Amino acid sequence: MDDSDTSAILPEEFTPYSADEIPDLGSVSADSETVDVQNKPTLRSGRPPFPCPLPVSVEPVLFLAMFSLALQMPLYTQYLWDRISADLGYNGTKSGGCGNSSGPPDELEKEVETLTAHWNLYINLGGFLMGLFVVTLLGSWSDRVGRRPVLVLACVGLALQAAVYLTVMYLRLPVAWFLLGRLLSGITGDFNAVLAACFAHAADTSNHRGRTFRVAMLEACLGVAGMLASIIGGKWRRAQGYINPFWLALACNLAAALYAYLFVPESVTPDTSARLFSREHHRAVLRLYGPQSRGGRGARLWLYALCFFLVVTVHFGSRDLYVLYELSAPLCWGPELVGYGSAAQHLSYLSSLLGLRVLQQCLDDSWVAILGLASNIAALLVISVASTTVLMFTGYGLNFLSMASTPVLRSKLSRLVDPSEQGALFASVACVEGMCSLVATGAFNSMYPATLPVMKGFPFLFGAILLLIPASIIGTMRCREVRAAPGTS
Repeated sequence: MDDSDTSAILPEEFTPYSADEIPDLGSVSADSETVDVQNKPTLRSGRPPFPCPLPVSVEPVLFLAMFSLALQMPLYTQYLWDRISADLGYNGTKSGGCGNSSGPPDELEKEVETLTAHWNLYINLGGFLMGLFVVTLLGSWSDRVGRRPVLVLACVGLALQAAVYLTVMYLRLPVAWFLLGRLLSGITGDFNAVLAACFAHAADTSNHRGRTFRVAMLEACLGVAGMLASIIGGKWRRAQGYINPFWLALACNLAAALYAYLFVPESVTPDTSARLFSREHHRAVLRLYGPQSRGGRGARLWLYALCFFLVVTVHFGSRDLYVLYELSAPLCWGPELVGYGSAAQHLSYLSSLLGLRVLQQCLDDSWVAILGLASNIAALLVISVASTTVLMFTGYGLNFLSMASTPVLRSKLSRLVDPSEQGALFASVACVEGMCSLVATGAFNSMYPATLPVMKGFPFLFGAILLLIPASIIGTMRCREVRAAPGTS
């Protein structure tokens, strides 16, 4: 079935469905990457009690969950620092920025830094390892029972995490109790389950042409939520301490769970006989990438997943270093300029969304992704040698299309699998994204101090070189597609 046939059945762009208009999706051809819709009974179960009157579906869920996560992450790290400092009797502040103190290093400060970093690693690693097992289970399960149950469950788990963090702060429990909160969130899928269910829902309710933009809209929600949380969290903590921001995080997660239950339309036909605890769910994920995958799609899935891994690793790794790079000489930025820099980073989500929309009118998605990677490479090259504020913001400006590549990669992965496998696919993509965070944190944060004597901006240069790999893979695969189908534009 070609795109013109598909668009006669599925909407060009996603619009929320009324209670009696839930779409029924069939299978996807792995070779043509187009949707083949089969006749199925109209879905009558799994409808939201109150269909949302606004032109959105899962966007508010992802926005609220991301806002809560972005609000908590820097605050709980700062709380760890303050609690460990108090426990060890350290009353100083972190040295850094452009300080040129010639005195000997404070051994107590180093111990506080080490313990904070270790506890941060233990807590995040515990949540990630638990979530890695559960999110693949929930993702495949959502292909059978629907996306809404997974969204509600994961948001409730995130709310439990915030509740545990509040309890630790109110009762001044040992910081090890933070691990309990992360494990409770991991048992319910963690934020990765929200990502998997939201992107799978977008794939369920969009056609071949509209899918990339739908995915880009969800990624824009991530960027805007992160920007608002980073602006609000720091100012609020300085004004009122840690407690109130975490109450807001708890409220956001509960609101996300309630919205998912009340307003999100179900996008798959629920199978009431499907069991949650079944080895078949993990097998479904493994089958996607196995050598016996249908139509030889396994190789393409691996290549696109590798591209996604490299791109997101560079995004996370460079983002971890921006503030440290800005605070130190020769830039020596203060809090105000750091805030402007953070806003400029997150604005790339919106500029990439607009650029993607415009470029899709004349270019194939693959070329749009390559242009996005070129934008990111140019930005990293400039930032790697930035010695003035003007040059640093020039780098941020060149980054305007950098977030266009990831929605294209998610969309291409989605088109290679059946509608009945979208949950399993995006669960595996969410796990890859979690691995990117761990790898980026370890690699880039280790590389930065090691290469300071040689070149301060070397990690950014390394990231730019690394992005040449996915650009080459995407370009090569697109050229092969054109040769295989000469009529393809």
